[in-house]
Amino acid sequence: MTWSIYLSGEIHTDWREQIEAGAKAAELNVAFSGPVTHHEASDDCGVAILGPELNKFWHDHKGAQINAIRTRTLIEAADVVVVRFGDKYKQWNAAFDAGYAAALGTPMIILHGPENAHALKEVDAAALAVAETPEQVVAILRYVIDGALPGYTDKRQAAE
Repeated sequence: MTWSIYLSGEIHTDWREQIEAGAKAAELNVAFSGPVTHHEASDDCGVAILGPELNKFWHDHKGAQINAIRTRTLIEAADVVVVRFGDKYKQWNAAFDAGYAAALGTPMIILHGPENAHALKEVDAAALAVAETPEQVVAILRYVIDGALPGYTDKRQAAE
């Protein structure tokens, strides 16, 4: 089976690429998806496609609704949702994605640094794992998908 992994959250660092590279190196049978990460395209898709709005609220609303088509569809299809909270910006969309995945019962891995542990305690409580690095996310996926745990399963395989 190919596992569908949705990568939600901050768009200003290369955490997605790190997870994708780690999964490829581990030869995990996964397909990654996520939101449109081009910030301006994501913000302006509604007015670029459907026409301009004088009021910024409606500008943002059109874009949010079009982005929700992608986000909802891909989260609903995901086997696992990884949500990254960075330390630089408030990621309300990431919190919303986490809540949506939790409501669907989709397993979540939350990714953030220790400085955000208190602020994200409710989000963390809804997750099945909380990681601090993309490498930890890859290790979780490797264990869940292949049952591989370095220092444990490699010893058994070497003995066989």
